[in-house]
Amino acid sequence: MTHGFGFQNINVGSLHVGEVLGALSYALDLTEGQPPGHCMRAAYIGTAIGAELGLSHDQMTDLFYTLIMKDLGCSSNAARICQLFLTDDLNFKIAGASIQQNLAFMIRNAAPEGTFAQRLKVVAGFLKNTDGVAKELFETRCQQGHDIALSMGFSEDVAKGIACLDEHWDGGGHPMGAKEEDISLYSRIALISQVIDVYHSSSGKDGALAEIEERSGKWFDPSVVKAARSVGVSDAFWEELTHSDLDQRLIDSQLGQSSWPMTDERLDQIVGGFAQVIDAKSPFTHGHSTRVALYCDLLAEAFGYDAAHRKWLERTALLHDIGKLGISNTILDKPGGLSKPEYARVKEHPLLSHQVLSRVRAFQPMADVAIAHHERLDGKGYPRGIGADELTLDMRILSVADVFDALSADRPYRKTLPLNQTYAIMDKMCGSALDGEVVRHLKSAIAGNSALDFAKTA
Repeated sequence: MTHGFGFQNINVGSLHVGEVLGALSYALDLTEGQPPGHCMRAAYIGTAIGAELGLSHDQMTDLFYTLIMKDLGCSSNAARICQLFLTDDLNFKIAGASIQQNLAFMIRNAAPEGTFAQRLKVVAGFLKNTDGVAKELFETRCQQGHDIALSMGFSEDVAKGIACLDEHWDGGGHPMGAKEEDISLYSRIALISQVIDVYHSSSGKDGALAEIEERSGKWFDPSVVKAARSVGVSDAFWEELTHSDLDQRLIDSQLGQSSWPMTDERLDQIVGGFAQVIDAKSPFTHGHSTRVALYCDLLAEAFGYDAAHRKWLERTALLHDIGKLGISNTILDKPGGLSKPEYARVKEHPLLSHQVLSRVRAFQPMADVAIAHHERLDGKGYPRGIGADELTLDMRILSVADVFDALSADRPYRKTLPLNQTYAIMDKMCGSALDGEVVRHLKSAIAGNSALDFAKTA
């Protein structure tokens, strides 16, 4: 085992905000159940519409980030969807583009494993308070997206553009029922852009244009529909939309390169914002990423890591579970044991984390550590089944921190374990799953840190 094998300090000045956010937007696609690249395609569509409308350079920059980050709050209502409809939140979001208008969709997708009578009962309960339930779901999503955008350093205009994504031109949207010019222009463009992408994927150019025409004056601002129609006349526009490296072309464009300079502070804001998105996915993961990052930092200090290495490992820990955004809450929040197919799906989340993080070239070493947080010394972990010879100290630290928090926090299948019981379980895992030296350092670090209150973190 090499002390810091794989660690490469990130040259923050070489990164672009657009590059990092564009890559991480693929995690938002996972949460919404959309095909990879949805947010980036929406950004391409929306900025073309913005240019047609004559937006200024500063407005185009804000619009660009509104579009890429439009789904920042999407993970926050996943657990509630599962609770209300007794169904998979990801499939529900995919199929439910017109949920408020499609009773047949609701009957098919609510409690899919139940009898027809049970499905009707779930739908009837929803319809009895349609406005209240819809308002709750959208309000949670919109407020979360707004707040995370501000925490990441974006302007109020960008945050408001994300918050108003689900408002409709005729006032029939959510959560405020805002209408016409009271809705942020960025929101109006973002809504039509995501609909164009979804319908283009399923019904082609003609289907997408027909859909926005049908909803002009209802969901969509007629002037934005007109601009979209004008942009859509060009065959080159649709060809570019399906280009395999569209996202890279966007990042390399003048708009993608003209964003704020990347600094350590901004990178920390971005990483911290996505940690909030990850932890909002399930009530049982609230604060998980932040706590794992804290434990990793305590361990890195104990092993003598320098400041740069500690910061690198902290960022890795904050993003290690980003792949969980692609796992349904019916699995993540299940109170009983998982079936073999469900467990197989859970075991995919480190791979998904690796796929997302690897999209930023400078994040590749972080991706290589994040993918290993469920590996074991005896080679019986997942997803690759690698053993002690291939597990670096960074990987071992992240694994111990993750296991410690999993044991010392609430889970759907059990309550918080006392600290002594948590340690007893980890001691039994030493040598087979966990590195005993790392576990010993964790115990010492926690015992010596009076700021840790395990009435709260346990």
